[in-house]
Amino acid sequence: MAAVHLADYRDAIVEQVRRMAPYGEVTLVGHSFGGLAITAAAEAVPDLIRRLVYVTAYVPVESLPNGAALSSVPEGESSISGAILIGDPTKTGAMRINPRSADADYVEKGRAALYGDVPTNEYLRFAAYFNPDLPLALAFDDAHGTPARWGRIPRTFVRATEDRTIPLALQDRMIAEADAVTPRNPFGVRTLASSHSPFASMPGELAAELAAL
Repeated sequence: MAAVHLADYRDAIVEQVRRMAPYGEVTLVGHSFGGLAITAAAEAVPDLIRRLVYVTAYVPVESLPNGAALSSVPEGESSISGAILIGDPTKTGAMRINPRSADADYVEKGRAALYGDVPTNEYLRFAAYFNPDLPLALAFDDAHGTPARWGRIPRTFVRATEDRTIPLALQDRMIAEADAVTPRNPFGVRTLASSHSPFASMPGELAAELAAL
């Protein structure tokens, strides 16, 4: 099977955006690694995008060459997401987790990393729909947008103050570095007292923030 790359995600998004284009410009919302995908899509078809919304998501910036090297900067060192990875990603070709694990300790590590502010029983309902493999190439493909294309689209970042996968300090670093690239088009910033998954722990509050845009 051929490796899956960021371009595959980009192309799938662009295809849908073009289908919706007759009805007006589209707002793209990306969560976590989805930030890389919406950045790549925006770079491809900036004229079709109304706004980009990063919900505690990766924003490709200079200090994170591939947009997702958590351990490459001090702000990312407090992430606990690595505790749930299974196997050597360089050998499996994926950042692999086991969402069906019955091991209580492993389940708690997953909940703490991804859904830290929801009860275990609710976390397990979400975990049942997880994809166990995130293609490794996605974390290393170049996702940078250019100021002339991605950088001209209005954008919003929804910060999650209790995120233990993308720590708040890293979120703020990405916001600041992106703003430095496009000082005339800085992020609009919203903040939720949420874990990495506000759509699970506070869906009403997140929906209100998105609707306000």
